Amino acid sequence: MLVLIKYPLWVMTGVLGITTVFFNSYISLMSVLNYKEKKQWTPCETITMALSVASIAHQMTCYFWMTMDEVDSNCQIAQIGYAILLVLTFSFKFIIMWNSSFLTFYYSTKLVHEPNHCYTHAQDVIVKHVTIAVILIPLFGFGTCLPMLVLFNAGNPAAAGNAVGNITYKANGDCGLVFSDTTSVKVYQVMYLLLSDVFPGVVMVKCCISISVHLAIHLQHMKVGTNGTHPPKLGTQIRVIEMALGLVANFLVLLVVDLYVNYKIVAHQESTLSLTIFFTSLYTTVAAVVLIYGKRTLWKTLIHDFNFWLSE
Repeated sequence: MLVLIKYPLWVMTGVLGITTVFFNSYISLMSVLNYKEKKQWTPCETITMALSVASIAHQMTCYFWMTMDEVDSNCQIAQIGYAILLVLTFSFKFIIMWNSSFLTFYYSTKLVHEPNHCYTHAQDVIVKHVTIAVILIPLFGFGTCLPMLVLFNAGNPAAAGNAVGNITYKANGDCGLVFSDTTSVKVYQVMYLLLSDVFPGVVMVKCCISISVHLAIHLQHMKVGTNGTHPPKLGTQIRVIEMALGLVANFLVLLVVDLYVNYKIVAHQESTLSLTIFFTSLYTTVAAVVLIYGKRTLWKTLIHDFNFWLSE
């Protein structure tokens, strides 16, 4: 079934790749222009820029791998090349996941004031060292994914469906993505899954709950303050809240798909990597649009440019 949909996924990922590169390039360009104009660079822009760059790099790397995998149907090209592309793809996805959770965490620190002083102090320390964190995330991501170069089998996968030693090849596998059945490899796969998906997911869910509770309390206080005579208004703050919750909802969709794909790889040695790449591309596109929407001036500029382009 997954073999039959690989080509449609390749085509749709290409379309999403164009939108991903466009919107994330737009965010990066507008951030640079804003810095040149105002001579100010906020921590939020640092995280957003890092997320945009990682999204573009991931899109280019993963789509190049998908194209090679589609053209080289029998995996005749040297597998070490495929393995390097996959390591880069997994590394950039790792960076995207953690940058997304870090951005949501940053917004939660600005919107929510925790009663726990120790927790608040830890938040302040992290926010003050945003640049260091943004640098450490890629280093940690590449360091976590480098062992895959050893774990990916570089042999000839032409013997699809046959067992060679402790390696099991699948007829519906992807070029460069074949794991050993040993216990150490399975332990690594589980650890990677926890580090790249579960832990950033927990951070985002926690931030989502904090922001939602903050919103509910704030709305209740405003309603009491107006005696219920008219609906409460949050002004520009509601836009930031909508953006943060939109990022979390988008992230959770990707998380569910990614957990399913990793389960198929770990439990059944069955590759469904094209599926997770497609949903990652969808995530990076939607996340970029949500980030643009979160900044009113950026959103208005985009709409203005789009309408001008239509009029021309």
